[in-house]
Amino acid sequence: MSGVTLNKVIKRYGDVQVIHGIDLEIEDGEFCVFVGPSGCGKSTLLRMVAGLEDTTEGAMHIGDRDVTRMDPSERGVAMVFQTYALYPHMTVKDNMGFGLKMNGHPKSEIEDKVAEATRILKLEPYLDRKPAALSGGQRQRVSIGRAIVRGPEVFLFDEPLSNLDAELRVEMRVEIARLHKEIGATMIYVTHDQVEAMTLADKIVVLRLGVIEQVGAPMDLYRDPDNKFVAGFIGSPAMNFVNGTAKGGAVVAPGLAATYDGKISASYEGKALSVGARPEHITINPAGDTHTVEMTESLGGVSFAYLAGETGERIVVEERGDVRSEEGAKVGIEIDANRIYLFDAETEMRIRT
Repeated sequence: MSGVTLNKVIKRYGDVQVIHGIDLEIEDGEFCVFVGPSGCGKSTLLRMVAGLEDTTEGAMHIGDRDVTRMDPSERGVAMVFQTYALYPHMTVKDNMGFGLKMNGHPKSEIEDKVAEATRILKLEPYLDRKPAALSGGQRQRVSIGRAIVRGPEVFLFDEPLSNLDAELRVEMRVEIARLHKEIGATMIYVTHDQVEAMTLADKIVVLRLGVIEQVGAPMDLYRDPDNKFVAGFIGSPAMNFVNGTAKGGAVVAPGLAATYDGKISASYEGKALSVGARPEHITINPAGDTHTVEMTESLGGVSFAYLAGETGERIVVEERGDVRSEEGAKVGIEIDANRIYLFDAETEMRIRT
């Protein structure tokens, strides 16, 4: 197995540049997730690693090999797509072994590798079925099995769960996580779903407009975001943001109905700020009257109350336990000053105090 290194990688389509000088190192055996909104360049970057898109500038290494100009077949990668791309007239067994057969591998080797992939993915009951007789999750497992039999140095996943329903997505997340632990391969996974990113990744790469916003372990990005974009993208529901102002060394945030002392340096005096707080760090005070409960969203063990403040800014609060806020009720909110995040309103960069 091998790691992947990108050095000042750029991608242009004519005069339009979509990937802007990306530097990234993915360690051998690491599960790395590219995440970001539609159009951020995550799938393009993955396809560049696969060799399906040319690299305009920069260099790309897999292990010790410079693969920048290599054909996809020479790179030692296997790709799992959003669409299963299975041959409908072939059985599961034949679908998984077809690539090796076309490359002239001996029949005994093909059978051994298909048997190993079948064991890993628990596909034994389905080997003689054709794709039409499989569920969506089973088809995706066959697609992954086809990648496993190739014995690649790096596995590439391009939004492989997007076509599955919610229950199957959860099941397949568990399957992919188990697969990574069992075979220990380097994996690069593309998704727009930050829940997938948080649950699967060793390392998350947050992309926006072809630029890396931040790289780190899931909980590091959650607890210590570098900017407002990362803070708002990582976490579900998203972090709350309200307008604030630096005044006399304190942060005045009318949307949170509070002033936070000792949180800002004098250099920010009078400047506009964006003040962030996660839903689980806000507590509802039933005795207050600064916010109105517009709606509650109950998910069983947890619920989310959507509040509107007197300034018009909206806040989402996580609630647990048997007592939940009622729609239309007037309430107050409380936040530990150590749980707020400050961002420069102009640059959106994190202000660390």
